[in-house]
Formats: sequence, C-alpha cells, structure tokens
Amino acid sequence: MTFALFLLGLLVLTGGVWALEAAWLRRRRPAGAKQPWWVEYSVSFFPVILIVFLLRSFLVEPFKIPSGSMIPTLLVGDFILVNKYVYGIRVPVLNTKMIEVSEPRRGDVVVFRFPEDPTLDYIKRVVGVPGDRVEYRQKRLIINGAPVPLRQIEDYLHRERMQFARRYVERLDGVEHEILVEDEAPAVAPPPRAFPHADKCTYNSEGLVCTVPPGHYFVMGDNRDNSSDSRVWGFVPDANIVGKAFFIWLNLNELGRFGTFR
Repeated sequence: MTFALFLLGLLVLTGGVWALEAAWLRRRRPAGAKQPWWVEYSVSFFPVILIVFLLRSFLVEPFKIPSGSMIPTLLVGDFILVNKYVYGIRVPVLNTKMIEVSEPRRGDVVVFRFPEDPTLDYIKRVVGVPGDRVEYRQKRLIINGAPVPLRQIEDYLHRERMQFARRYVERLDGVEHEILVEDEAPAVAPPPRAFPHADKCTYNSEGLVCTVPPGHYFVMGDNRDNSSDSRVWGFVPDANIVGKAFFIWLNLNELGRFGTFR
C-alpha cells in the first residue's frame, strides 16, 4: 500500500510536469533552449512510471515471501508474481472493485492486506469461501462435513532447524498441494484474538469450527503449525484481496525454483 501511494505520487508529479511542458512551457522557451533538468527528468520518466503503475495495478505485481508459513509450497526468499486481474479490476490504491471477473476458490494461494494492519501484505491458501463450514480438528481439515482428502508422503526436513515434520498431499477442490504437520503442536495456537465475526467460530482443545460469513474467506498456511492465519485472527474480507499468486520468478538461494509454482 505504501509503495502504491508512492508510485501514484510520482505518476501525478511527473505527469503534471509532462502535461505542463506539452501545453505551455515548451512554447515559452526561446528556440533552441534546453529543458530545465526537472522538466527533462519528468518528461523522460513519466512514460516508464505510467507503464509500471498500470502493470502493477491491473496485471501482475511482484512479492517476496518473508516467512515460512507457506512451506513447502513457498520458501523464504521466493520472489513471486501475483495475478491482479483474476478476481476483478480494482481501483488502484483504494482497491475498490470496479469489474467482477471471478472469485477466490478453495485451494487458491492469495495475497491480501492483513485485516488487522492493511499496510501489511500476507499470503495464505484459501480453504473456506463464503457460506462454508470449516472445521480443523486434530490436524484434519473438514469442509462442509467432508474431510479433505489427505495422503502422507516422505517427511520434510527443515534445513534451518534440522528438524523433520510430517508431510502430506492435501486435495482441496481438485487442487493438490503439500502441507506440513507437527504432531506435538496444538491445532490452534496461539489463542485466537478478538476479530470481526468471531461469533461465527467455536474453539476447543481439538481445534475449531467456523462458518465463513458473506464476503469473507478462511485462509491457512501450508505450514500448518507455523502459520498465523484465520485460526488466530479471523476472516479475510473480499475487499482486502490483492490477487492470486501463480509463479516463482526468482530465489537467490535456490535458482532451480524458477517457474515451479502455479
């Protein structure tokens, strides 16, 4: 959000100088006189800033993964691209939806503005859409009364901690993805905070049950026991959705990860 405002400010500033140059300043300068430096720079950079602003606002936006909450799907240091138009065309900066295109689906990995602090961008996987009854009991995800299919594969080694975690392939509405589970960790930790529509959720020692309210989504990290998500701070409003993550374009620590995410 902060960078978007900064980019918009640069666009308005350079665009204003560009328009002033085209409409008035150029005519008032003596023939052969050079442009002032501030006019020259503004006129040169305005088209570049405009293209970047349009691409970033309506097509794709780059993000860097800052934490391990989406391991093993996304690693710390992954640079990803986010599709900005797949869920609708939104007003830049304000993020107000102008044109509806589609809605987030279960299994989508989405970037969104953190409900408790909209200046922060988070990334998680959608597991519940409006109207869903989401249960997470004894480390099993249940949607509308049906357990999400799960099969165990080889354990995952956290290299930075030299610790193993159980790894599973979860199939959510046809989308297969890997998740990590640590048996000794509680299903919900830390204790949930007060959040809008908290009355839609009930908690106990086994986990939680939530009914997703209209216009909201229930999201979780793939690293289930190392993710602060809807289990802790609640639902994500549709207005906070930024876009759908779909592509890894760089990881300086593991160059082979290029293009491995879809």
